[in-house]
Amino acid sequence: MKVLMSAYSCQPDRGSEPGLGWNIACEVARYHEVWVLTRRNNARAIDERLRRDPCPSLRCVYIDLPRWALFWKRGQLSTQVYYYVWQFLVYFAARRLQRQERFDVVHHVTFARYWSPSLLALLPVPFVWGPLGGGESAPRSFVREFPAKARVFEAGRDAARAIARCDPLLRLTARRAAVAFASTPDTCRRVEALGVRNIRLRSIVAIGEDDLAALQTDRAAQPATFRFVSIGRLMYWKGVHLTIRAFAAARLDNAELWIVGDGPDRTSFEQLARDLDVDASVRFLGALPHGSTLDILRDCHVLLHPSLHDQAPTVCIEAMAAGLPVICLDIGGPAVQVNDSCGIRVAATDPAQTVSTIATAMSSLRTDHERRQRMSRAAVERVADAFVWPRTVAAIRDEYDGIATSVAAAHVSRNAEPEDVACKTSDD
Repeated sequence: MKVLMSAYSCQPDRGSEPGLGWNIACEVARYHEVWVLTRRNNARAIDERLRRDPCPSLRCVYIDLPRWALFWKRGQLSTQVYYYVWQFLVYFAARRLQRQERFDVVHHVTFARYWSPSLLALLPVPFVWGPLGGGESAPRSFVREFPAKARVFEAGRDAARAIARCDPLLRLTARRAAVAFASTPDTCRRVEALGVRNIRLRSIVAIGEDDLAALQTDRAAQPATFRFVSIGRLMYWKGVHLTIRAFAAARLDNAELWIVGDGPDRTSFEQLARDLDVDASVRFLGALPHGSTLDILRDCHVLLHPSLHDQAPTVCIEAMAAGLPVICLDIGGPAVQVNDSCGIRVAATDPAQTVSTIATAMSSLRTDHERRQRMSRAAVERVADAFVWPRTVAAIRDEYDGIATSVAAAHVSRNAEPEDVACKTSDD
């Protein structure tokens, strides 16, 4: 089978969307011929990896707008414009490749959001869409507590999704999808409203089997100081302020909170830690390479991830693979990834109550060593059962096989001669 993929974000040894694009392409390429259309800025990392670990069935085609158009990528909104225009270049490149290679399936992988069209859907080939996210929204009671700039961000995001629903190319993408993968129930409902007929609710995010094994090394040599860790962009919708407030409310002895990541709201969060008089126990480590972040997980005990609209965070999977129980909110992607055996999902009721419940959960995991150990073992088992790349991508390959079977059956039906049909009827 020949598969054509669109992966705007696609890089090896990365988390989030770049890692998603790369790992799906590589896993599918173990079984099928795969062409990946991606941005030229991914070329160096991809080419270096393929020189070290050749994969003859994986071919990358690098596409970019002219150099003068790169100024569009300087901001959040302008990046969306760049990405939208990039889709047209991808379509023309894909059409040329289709004439040469005759693909069996085309698959849009990243960006993984339901409200951006993929012009691969216009090709005369069965189209797979996703994994998709972006249907999640922060509860209004939490947004009301955000500073003005963060509220503007949320309002802009809501407006972008509302405008996107009127985009005829998005509607066409949805109607032509043979199947779509949705990461959360919220996204599933929004994708269905666009007109997709076949939707699979599944968190298509995972880690490699080697990473799973590596994250288990040296777990017995943890430090005496109890460490909570939070990893992600430092923005209000990521719930970092809830993490700091809960840590302060828990008032735990001999405990630290490590915050890994950077972002526009870092200064505000550092000030919050000072205002709550916990700045001596809260360490802001900044943005770190992916490998260093995995090392951090091995030195910590519990992941705090009260994000308010995450679709499928890799960090929760990586933390569970390292044996860390996860405290998250019972909304969005984390609520799909984490169950009661390996973490604590907190209801997102109102901010004060949620902070209090998170603090209680932190105290419980800090003091109840036996419970934490049970959750640690269950977390590793859950990742091994459901969130390693070979198993996760098997679901995608099953859909490819189903599409190929349907196409073959339709072809036979169209080409069946009348006497063959009559003969079958008479035999019955």
